[in-house]
Amino acid sequence: MVNRQDLGSWMEGPPPSGDQQWPGQRLGRPESGPGSIARFGPRAAALLIDWLICSLLSAAFFGYDGVATLAIFLVEQVLFVGFFGYSIGHRILRMQVQTLDGRPAGFLTALIRSVLLCLVIPPLVIDPDQRGLHDRVRNTGLFRI
Repeated sequence: MVNRQDLGSWMEGPPPSGDQQWPGQRLGRPESGPGSIARFGPRAAALLIDWLICSLLSAAFFGYDGVATLAIFLVEQVLFVGFFGYSIGHRILRMQVQTLDGRPAGFLTALIRSVLLCLVIPPLVIDPDQRGLHDRVRNTGLFRI
């Protein structure tokens, strides 16, 4: 009989592979706390915060045009992640986009990552460390700070 604890929740992402006991373990990251991989719930909440802010700006200046909302979101991601390592939503929820060695992402990485994020599908293709394709392309991850 399968135990509910064995199945986990869809919000936990894919189960760790092999000997990996938690997301980020094979990257040398702790299981929890600062430096650990940000989990699905806070990631989704940060995305919602960012999208809400961009939607409000789009409604105020562009009549809530969908393309304008996406463009504002792209600019917000590129500028904030590029200069600071986090978007507004990331900062509120204490997360940062970092390279695998712990440095903030940088502008070029933020640009490539943000374009892929706006395509929607790459963030949904995740690995056992809960990093989307948009993070794997530039060897980054979203980590707790």
